[in-house]
Formats: sequence, structure tokens, C-alpha cells
Amino acid sequence: MTTATRTKAKSTTRQAGRFLSNSNTNKIVTPILTIGVLLLIWQLLCSAPNAHFPGPIQVVNQSWDLIVNPFFDRGVTNKGLFWQILASLQRVAWGFSLAALVGIGLGIIVGTTPWLNDGLDPLFQLLRTIPPLAWLPISLAAFQQASTSAIFVIFITSIWPILLNTIAGVQQIPQDYINVSKVLNLSRQEYFFNIVFPATVPYIFTGLRIAIGLSWLAIIAAEMIVGGVGIGFFMFDAWNAAKISDIIVALVYVGVVGLLLDRLMSAIADKVVPKNR
Repeated sequence: MTTATRTKAKSTTRQAGRFLSNSNTNKIVTPILTIGVLLLIWQLLCSAPNAHFPGPIQVVNQSWDLIVNPFFDRGVTNKGLFWQILASLQRVAWGFSLAALVGIGLGIIVGTTPWLNDGLDPLFQLLRTIPPLAWLPISLAAFQQASTSAIFVIFITSIWPILLNTIAGVQQIPQDYINVSKVLNLSRQEYFFNIVFPATVPYIFTGLRIAIGLSWLAIIAAEMIVGGVGIGFFMFDAWNAAKISDIIVALVYVGVVGLLLDRLMSAIADKVVPKNR
């Protein structure tokens, strides 16, 4: 090997080392390598002739049409994953929005009224421990509509982190702020917009971020029972048809959408809540 060749090889090695040591590169390369190793292990475990669970290669082969064409619509519930996810997201949007409006509004009222907080806190603590699906029979009896019942389950699941975090945020307002508002003789409207709401915003977004994750978890389970178009019912229907590969593909979609919802809420919080607040 000539001197020039050795020098070039060393330079290439150093560049590769710098590339792999770069923090941004690690955030991309490391997850890809980890996922690749896990897929390989999964494939090896499911390669036996008597294996009852499909490996990644079998999943792709058996659900290829579902993967490459998520937009098909053959009527009723026979729709692609795009439409199934969209239907679920619409229910989540309704339930989560209602929970945000009620949770933030009620949380501010309860947080600024000590006697009301003392009276309602035991009730809140009791209701928030009830599993989401336990509300489904009540909602079906009350609303008589599957879609509305699913929205109610989302609402009742996501309202508690929003409500309780808002109450905690109001109660954490420094006493100095309250004293200043009294000295300045602020009206209730000025006190709310200049002191209460700005001081509570970080807590509110903490509750919203938790709630959006719980909403997405709850809608999957609710749709398995209420039926109709939605990713939860799609997975349950695939199970009844013994299409395990379709369930796995749907699980990937569910995970990706859940991650995107969490990142979206986090990005909004970063814009609304200053880092130095």
C-alpha cells in the first residue's frame, strides 16, 4: 500500500468516525440500526415451519395491497387505513376539543375558588380512576349512537389530566402576583388575562399533552366495541378474519399517528410557552 493510499484510508476513517460521533447523526442512525436488529430478531424467531406468528417478510407479503394503497374505499367499513385513521382522528378531535374547553374552564373556576375545590376534589379523584371502557355502556344507553358514545369516552378519558393540571396551575400562582393584582385593583377580567391564564398555561399544556395520548389510546379500544369505520374496529375485524398481518400493519399506523400527535402538541407548547417562563 502506497503512502497516498494509507493517507486516504486514514482520512476516510476519520471522516467516518466524525460522522458517527455527530449527535444529530446518532439520533438518526441509532434508531435505524436498533429497528433493523429488532426486525431481524423477529424474523428469525418466526422462521420456524410451525410458527403461528408471521415475521416481517410475511407481513409485507400478506398485507402488501393494504400497505401500498391505504386510500381505497369499497363502501361501508371496507376502506383503506387512511380512511380508518381519519375517522378515528375525527372522533378524537371532537372528544379532545370538548375536554379541553370544559377542563380548562372548569379548572380555572375550581382552582380560584378554594371551597369549590375542597368540595369537588374527592369527586374528581374518584371519577378519574374509572377505566375509559367502563363508561361505554353508560354512554351507549344515554346517547343511543355508537359514534357519539365513542366521542363521550374520549371526552371523559381526556378531561381529567387537563382539569387537574389546570387546577394545580392556578393554585401555584405566586402570592406576590395576587398581592400586586390587589394593589393595582385589577378587574376580574384583567386578573384572569394578565395573571391567572399566563401563569397557568404551562400546566395546561402539560395536561393537554397527556390527554391527547390518552384520547388516542381510548378511541382504539372504544371502536373495537362500537364498530363502524375506525382503526379500532378495523383491527378487531381483522382479528375475526384471522388476518394477523393486517393487524400488525394497523398497529404501525396507530403508533406513528400517536407519535405525531404527541410531537404536534409538544411543538405547539414550545411555541406558546416560552422556555424561560
